[in-house]
Amino acid sequence: MFLDSYFAEHNGAYTFTREQASHFAKKVAGDFNPIHDADNKRFCVPGDLLFSVMLAKTGLSQKMRVEFAGMITDGVALAINTKSSSDLSLVDEKGKEYLHVLREGEITHNTSLIETVTKNYVQFSGKNFPHIMVPLMESKQVMINPARPLVIYESMELEFSRLDLEAPTVELTDSILESDGKRGSVTLAFSFTEHGEVVGEGRKRMLMSGLKPYCQNDIDDLVARFNARKEAYQAE
Repeated sequence: MFLDSYFAEHNGAYTFTREQASHFAKKVAGDFNPIHDADNKRFCVPGDLLFSVMLAKTGLSQKMRVEFAGMITDGVALAINTKSSSDLSLVDEKGKEYLHVLREGEITHNTSLIETVTKNYVQFSGKNFPHIMVPLMESKQVMINPARPLVIYESMELEFSRLDLEAPTVELTDSILESDGKRGSVTLAFSFTEHGEVVGEGRKRMLMSGLKPYCQNDIDDLVARFNARKEAYQAE
């Protein structure tokens, strides 16, 4: 499975090195958020990597709600806690929860479909900045702090009309930014399509803090730094 190089498994526990998590963010998701850099003091494992491992190990459900409960650093062993067939979570050895999944309906363990859904969703999810976020911030005349850009993944929902699928693709259908002082949230709505038919829908919600009045020069600088980091990585 394509995920095998991005985590280690021992006695039912999953761990992530900084390098594994950083490569997943950049190589699979196209996510160049500095918080996923291996040498960042505030480093955290991408939420989409946790979700991908959970999906690979427990299957794809027709309806899922995923909540991200905490930021996790490297080397912390996580295990799947099965409260019931519809209530799962990733927890550390002390029982602290980092990801919570509620699911309903049919479940498939079709490896090919799970890999396709995972890759397509993660690539869509990782490209929020600058393509989606910058126009949203400009429309609301607010922006994240360019010195310490921080956007936290809060939750995600998926719902498929059926699971007898082959290779559904993901497309953005709506994006909403709401702000209240220095805090805000972004909700992205998306659909899964196969052979021209919409076969699923989803929503992703992210939280922002430290919002400031919009400044085009600061945004241009932030985007330039993002692109430079991306080009430097791709050149390696």
